[in-house]
Amino acid sequence: MPGLMSRASTIVKAKFSKLLDRAEDPGETLDYSYEQQLQLLQNVKRGVADVVTAKKRLQMQTEQLEQSVVKLETQARQALGAGREDLARQALERKSAVQQQLQGLDQQVQGLEQQQEKLVASEKQLQAKIEAFRSQKEVIKAQYSAAEASVRIGEAATGIGEQMADTGLAIQRAKDKTEQMQARANAIDELTAAGALEDFTSDQTQLDRELAQVSSSSQVDDELAKMKAELGSGSGGEKKELEQ
Repeated sequence: MPGLMSRASTIVKAKFSKLLDRAEDPGETLDYSYEQQLQLLQNVKRGVADVVTAKKRLQMQTEQLEQSVVKLETQARQALGAGREDLARQALERKSAVQQQLQGLDQQVQGLEQQQEKLVASEKQLQAKIEAFRSQKEVIKAQYSAAEASVRIGEAATGIGEQMADTGLAIQRAKDKTEQMQARANAIDELTAAGALEDFTSDQTQLDRELAQVSSSSQVDDELAKMKAELGSGSGGEKKELEQ
């Protein structure tokens, strides 16, 4: 039983693969692959844009923190000049914390810059590959179209195509029916001439037709005899006139 099921599965897969192969259009497949590559390129470009946007935000935060460092240092000097060492210490402590934040931001910005460079390089490579694929795609589509046209022309010329085969069968069937109809017409003519068939469109019977034929033949004989008699008497009169 397992062996039978395996064979059945193999047959189904084979037939399904054959159907897919017949339905597959190489041009459509190539166009779809090209569209997928363009979509991937768009994703890479969006990734680059996101990285650049994130880097710009960090750079803006860095500028704000740098301004805070300058401001805190100025406040510390002012407090110390006013004899408020405690306030000066607080300002310097906040300045130190901000500077630590700046170091972290600098590292993040550098990481984003490296990531941006990699994405830009990948984008350029992908763009070049897509352009090469597009050119190759058009060449393959043109070659396939030319080959397909050659096959159709060859099939039409040799009559091996499915449509031409159907046309050939239709012509053969028409010839067969025509021959059958001609044979039937000839048979009817022969039977009618032999008197085996009666013409139902006429009000005369077969007996009436035969009697009419006999009467016509008798009439022809009578007329022929009359003409011979007239010709004979005419020749005698001419002889008598010549003798006188």
